Amino acid sequence: MNASKFAPIYSSLSMAVLAGHPALLAQEVVEVTGRDQRIEADFEEVFRVGVPYGEEWETFATVRKVAFDGEGNLYVFDDWAGNDLRTVVFDRSGAFLREFGTSGEGPGEFKYPTSYGVMRDGTTVVRDLGHQSYHIFGLSGAFERMVRNRVGITQDSGGGVGVTTIATSTPIQVDPRGGAVYTWGAVSLNAPAGTSPHRAISRHSLDGEDVQTETVVEAWQPPREAPKDLIKVSDNASVAEGTDRQMASLLGGLSKGLTRPPHFEPLLLMGLLPDGGIVYSDSSAYTLKVAAPDDGSLSRTITRPIHPQPVTPRIQELARQRQGEAQVTPAQIQSALGGLPGLSGIDFNTIRSGAGRAGGIVSGGSLGGLSLSLGEETFYPVVPVIQELLTSWEGRIWVMRQGDEVFEDGPIDVVTADGGYVGTYRPGATEMPHAFGPDGLAAFIELDEFRVASVVVRRLPPEVR
Repeated sequence: MNASKFAPIYSSLSMAVLAGHPALLAQEVVEVTGRDQRIEADFEEVFRVGVPYGEEWETFATVRKVAFDGEGNLYVFDDWAGNDLRTVVFDRSGAFLREFGTSGEGPGEFKYPTSYGVMRDGTTVVRDLGHQSYHIFGLSGAFERMVRNRVGITQDSGGGVGVTTIATSTPIQVDPRGGAVYTWGAVSLNAPAGTSPHRAISRHSLDGEDVQTETVVEAWQPPREAPKDLIKVSDNASVAEGTDRQMASLLGGLSKGLTRPPHFEPLLLMGLLPDGGIVYSDSSAYTLKVAAPDDGSLSRTITRPIHPQPVTPRIQELARQRQGEAQVTPAQIQSALGGLPGLSGIDFNTIRSGAGRAGGIVSGGSLGGLSLSLGEETFYPVVPVIQELLTSWEGRIWVMRQGDEVFEDGPIDVVTADGGYVGTYRPGATEMPHAFGPDGLAAFIELDEFRVASVVVRRLPPEVR
């Protein structure tokens, strides 16, 4: 389906969503000026860690994430071999403090670690898909406990309404108040017999033996085509026996009625404010929604008169080229899916995938002896204005916009939660920080020409913290 055929659906459903929620429209709306006011990326470098050769603690393999605690200590989540995750901790001057974490089957040992976070009191949280739990480590790095988090592949056909959910890895954000983590817009394929109009932002309490989950925000779900069979699985003689047959049956059944997300469909992006409030973006427009802590009620909408660009045939071709160049490795697939019930022991071959902030989806390939293909690709009618959204330790909102060219980083706006406009960094002046910390600290992951990772900690000026 092309963009022109999708556009009237998009427009009519968008208006229906707004018309159906008059309370939403009654909230405070703040429009920020459409004219950029430039600010300079004059950041003081505090320290740098990570070298090509040296002691084990100062050489990194694949830095998955960085984070700070309330004392300004830096946590580097370093992945050596898919599941061999370690956490390396440095103090606020860059001196090495400790490292912890190892792979294994026991409590506190990682099987398929997928998401990581650090509380302000130094508690480290690692979500492990293999153990179906969160590992909790104390300030010293010592393992404290596991909190069960049952995930997997489920089917529910009660009452004649079929629902399929495939849970995979999702990032987490820690609650600044402690005791919980948030997930949003889970990376899953979920298609009841009428696609849900919402995408959830959920809070997961880690205080007990089992995770207690509540939906805090029901964000807008972009419209989709009518559900169809998303994955076509080969049924030749080569998959008649063993795990391949099991996988063929599993995927064939689960893919009934699933839809393939269009390229450039707006992502659900979110950040957390110091008081537990939520800032999120769920559409193609320049719209930030500020929700209250706990109940998620909308308190403010921040907009800028900057409009999304149409998806032209040239942009469609660029998206196809980018998808063809991207690869997902067997280790990544194994890490994402291998710990789920019914999928252990499957040999995952390389399949191709579309990547990038502007959207992408696995296009086809093979799993074990199976041949897979997806339905016809579609395109959203416009490219979302907002590409990334982060919140600083003190509550500033950083927004990266779409660049002049698709898949290029654009300007970065800094605004306050009450709608005040601080200014805009020109494209290329700075990357988005990979983590914010106290006292203006911000961490950036950098790769050299040999793709060796280092982490640079800089101090931001007060107005953008």
